[in-house]
Amino acid sequence: MASLFFSSDQFFTLLLAIFIAAVAIQLIYYWFMFGRFAFYKKKVIQDEPEPVSVVLSAKNEYPNLKKNLPLLLSQDYPEFEVVVVNDASDDETIFLLEDLQRDYKNIKVVNITQDLNFFKGKKFPLAIGIKSAKYENLLLTDADCVPASPNWIMEMSSNFTAETEIVLGYGKYEEHPNLLNKIIRYETAFTAIEYFSFALIGLPYMGVGRNLAYKKNLFIKSKGFISHYKVSSGDDDLFINQVATKRNTRIEAAPDSFTVSPPKTTFKSWWNQKRRHISAGKYYKFKHKILIGLYPASLIVTYITFILLLLLGKFFYLVLALFLIRMASQLIIFKKSFHRLLEKKLLLISPLIEVFFLGIYPVMGFINLVFKQTKWK
Repeated sequence: MASLFFSSDQFFTLLLAIFIAAVAIQLIYYWFMFGRFAFYKKKVIQDEPEPVSVVLSAKNEYPNLKKNLPLLLSQDYPEFEVVVVNDASDDETIFLLEDLQRDYKNIKVVNITQDLNFFKGKKFPLAIGIKSAKYENLLLTDADCVPASPNWIMEMSSNFTAETEIVLGYGKYEEHPNLLNKIIRYETAFTAIEYFSFALIGLPYMGVGRNLAYKKNLFIKSKGFISHYKVSSGDDDLFINQVATKRNTRIEAAPDSFTVSPPKTTFKSWWNQKRRHISAGKYYKFKHKILIGLYPASLIVTYITFILLLLLGKFFYLVLALFLIRMASQLIIFKKSFHRLLEKKLLLISPLIEVFFLGIYPVMGFINLVFKQTKWK
């Protein structure tokens, strides 16, 4: 087929040119984008700590709240409150919260007694909690999240300044000895590398609701989640995509600033969670879609052209050398990034997991076009 339009030499040269271009794009991502996070050094801010409102919503989360709320309420920070929105739970949540109110003075409970959440998802209860918060600086998390240290609030809120309105944090998942856990932790770490790196080059596009801080006034003046209320997910990434700028966003990647959550334990539950998460991506700004999509697209082209050139036996040493340079660059940047995020036993298996996601994400995207997800709990 190729000989109808090109000579054999022209075809091989074109294939090589495509391979070189794809590898070049990959190297730009590794060294000029992801490298920003891998070699990042935080600029110390000396401002005095300001009061903080920690906000979370919970629907039938009694076991998680019983275990995690005391850790939130006992943070080592001068002045803060924890706002818990009880979203029409029908378990023992309300009684637990009443007990905690007797033991802790810095907890504020907002009870939603009827299921008024017509659009589902966390956005409605979370918006209620944000509007009920006493303080301007907000720190958001989930009921199943544990702060990595008593200094979680201090580390995250230390980034707020008169100009900084958004602080992007990292939400880890617990480590377990199975393949699904490695897949989950790899995807979580890689996503963090992306959104941290993009923020550092002045193109912030998302955060994660497990560990995210922003100003209450920013939420109010941007009309909160109104522009994407009908999307069940996106209380974190779509909101940040809407309001984040080069000047108003900082990242925090100190280990004490992390939160830790239990991961999904079955492939089916993880699959449904990821379908819900990626469904929000189509609402991102166009420039972010291009930058996010170009990396996996160039990776697919790299693998395909690499295999074809090897099978055809053309430019063997040049092709192999360029592929090994790409692979070495990936391992160097990922090793430093995984170390910064305290993610262990992921580096050597990461190329295989990456290929797995190259195949599975298009399938998820197609299924989302056919079957809609609206349920949160």
